[in-house]
Amino acid sequence: MKFFKRAQESGFIIPDFSKTVKYFENSQCKILDGKILSANFVEQSQNLRRDKKIPCLAVILIGEDSASKVYVNNKIKIFKEAGFESKSFLISSDEAHEEKIIELIQTLNHDKQIDGILVQLPLPKGLNTEKILNSITLSKDVDGFLAHNLGSLATGEFKNAIACTPFGIMAMLFTYGIPLSGKNAVVVGRSNIVGKPMSLLLLSADATVTIAHSKTQNLKQLCQNADILIAAAGQPEFITSEYIKSGAVVIDVGIHRKSDGKLCGDVGFDVKNIAGALTPVPGGVGPMTIAMLMLNTALSAWNKNN
Repeated sequence: MKFFKRAQESGFIIPDFSKTVKYFENSQCKILDGKILSANFVEQSQNLRRDKKIPCLAVILIGEDSASKVYVNNKIKIFKEAGFESKSFLISSDEAHEEKIIELIQTLNHDKQIDGILVQLPLPKGLNTEKILNSITLSKDVDGFLAHNLGSLATGEFKNAIACTPFGIMAMLFTYGIPLSGKNAVVVGRSNIVGKPMSLLLLSADATVTIAHSKTQNLKQLCQNADILIAAAGQPEFITSEYIKSGAVVIDVGIHRKSDGKLCGDVGFDVKNIAGALTPVPGGVGPMTIAMLMLNTALSAWNKNN
């Protein structure tokens, strides 16, 4: 697919996982294992750095959000295990002034050792997220959140980084051999991070796309018509089997911790009885998001050295 073109030009080999799926016991629901697939993409990203500079990611964490700290630590751990470099910049809430943050980003923009810059979201209240993100230079926007990069998705250019979670989802659908052309795809969620770029990528793959959100009427009926359902509503176990068309492919973007300490997504586990394919939580979209972050960083380093 054309959104892989930049990676393939640098020697990246797209795997074929169409026969590699897991099943629930006594169920025909395919489980799209993001953990196994992401390991392949990480290995491919490692190959891009042979005889070249080791890619380096700068991670900026602002504030004391506990979930953000966990996400950042996981990203740094995986980067380190893969032989990539990462540098952390921690800014407390008391010191979280826009001018200081943008000054740090500008320094990193000019640092030749840094290939990618990631500002962990969400930011503390009172900070202008758009202004801060758009201070990152285009070539180092490995999260794909800059207005220019989002705009390139709308025009189908795919010249720079693609937002990691939607990119990871498309990688899953493509490598597991799930057809998209002519299919009805419903994206529940309209954020700049997932919903909007996700819809544009699906559209580029010739799917017929509907974006649903908190103001959508008859959401259940809309979802019941979806061949591909992307759940990014941000509400734990919001999507139940009543929302699902028999045999539909369901991608669960959410991750939440329940009162008993267990993790869950935006999709209820009972969906497995109706869906034809489903991503697990954890082990589905999450690992693919980090794998695509690594790929974007490796491509940024590769482009600088070629």
